[in-house]
Amino acid sequence: MKQRVLFLCTGNSARSQMAEGWLRSLAGDRFEVFSAGTHPVGLNPGSVEAMAEVGIDIAWHWSKSASEFLSQPFDYVITVCDRAKESCPRWSGATHVLHWSFDDPAAMSNATERRQTFQRVRDEIAVKIHLFLEMNEASL
Repeated sequence: MKQRVLFLCTGNSARSQMAEGWLRSLAGDRFEVFSAGTHPVGLNPGSVEAMAEVGIDIAWHWSKSASEFLSQPFDYVITVCDRAKESCPRWSGATHVLHWSFDDPAAMSNATERRQTFQRVRDEIAVKIHLFLEMNEASL
């Protein structure tokens, strides 16, 4: 049976979407992966572009509200921004609640800086996903 993972951020537009894409791409055979936001705002095109650069298509993703998942059981609920951690509802059905803090690439003021931040955050998320997978395999 696949373990269930939910990535949460505020808008479910960038960081949680990229984390969902990474985990599904690297270990979708072992994990059922979802993402949501405390205040969903729509998928950021910068996320789609950054992930496409590494061969992962998240263009079909859409922003979902965390409230849609409150009654569902998860093995892991992982917040990927500080604001989501602060406003995250209690996940009584989650076995593990983790927090990974990443910068908000959409908050950058100019286009060049924003694109570079999307790429950097994408790569930082990849590192955390790889560590998560190693930790998960070690606990088997």
